[in-house]
Order: sequence, then C-alpha cells, then structure tokens
Amino acid sequence: MGRTMPSFRIAHMQEQARWRTFRNNLDRSERKQLDELFDVSRLYLSACSSSARPVRIHPIFMAMAFHCYKLLRESER
Repeated sequence: MGRTMPSFRIAHMQEQARWRTFRNNLDRSERKQLDELFDVSRLYLSACSSSARPVRIHPIFMAMAFHCYKLLRESER
C-alpha cells in the first residue's frame, strides 16, 4: 500500500508551519503580508487538493500567484 496523503487543508497548515522561521525573520509588516498570502492561498484549496504534488508548497505558491494575477488584471481595467 502507498503512503496516505493528508488532506490539503492539513498539508497547507503543515507547510505554513515549515515557513515559521522565515516568517519570524521578517519585519512585522512583512509578517502580516506573508500571513495574508497564506490566507489568500486558502481560497483555492479545492483546486490545490486535486493537484496532489510531492512538494506541497508548489500548489500553494501557484494559488498565491494566481490571486495576485487576478488582482493585477482587475487593476488594469
């Protein structure tokens, strides 16, 4: 039997915890911005869950980039 993959919601929380050291080395305002990026990526958890990858941060980064892209496109209009 293969290894069981955790739900992506749990995997997302675990991945965010892995970035805690990086977060703690940022200024307070930057910490808030990083937290907001992780919060935004939660909006796309259903899309991320269907793209199970061995490197969990990849779909999270994609969700962050997609949201930023959408905001950029909206500001162009």
